[in-house]
Amino acid sequence: MNLHQDTCMVLFDQETIAKRVAELGRQITRDYQGKNLLMICTLRGASVFFCDLIRHIDLPLKIDFIATSSYGCSTTTSGEVRMIKDTSESVKGKDVVIVEDIIDSGLTLSFLKKMFEAREAASVKVCTMLDKPEGRKVDFKGDYVGFEVPNAFVVGYGLDYAEKYRNLPDVCVLDPKIYS
Repeated sequence: MNLHQDTCMVLFDQETIAKRVAELGRQITRDYQGKNLLMICTLRGASVFFCDLIRHIDLPLKIDFIATSSYGCSTTTSGEVRMIKDTSESVKGKDVVIVEDIIDSGLTLSFLKKMFEAREAASVKVCTMLDKPEGRKVDFKGDYVGFEVPNAFVVGYGLDYAEKYRNLPDVCVLDPKIYS
């Protein structure tokens, strides 16, 4: 089975993604010179982006992982953020960059940012591969944004539908017949 057969269109191909990820890595490198940088990957969707991104950051840094859920097997958020796995590393006094696959409703990242601020991180910023402003349920903006996407269900480059399509090398719009 060809995974692309379940998509309507390619929004961003692998070459375009690679170029933008390198740019984001250079920007973070400039912004965090001399800082105590902790990069936190939101599992599982951001894992592909995270691995590519940190290889473009030319600074000493620590990494950690967090897992939350607000979608399950749906294409829309439940509105409730559930913590599945917390960080192992303390964020106190560290400059935290949360790495996310997509900002949609803004609920998860708003929750995480407030949580890390309450844990006394020196600073908390968000780096997202994709931003879907039309999906917002709360006022939230990413600090480092790869691409803006339309209000469609996107998969690939780590993003999934029902745990499938994460291994597509491109970011694609999933054909609605797959989830209707």
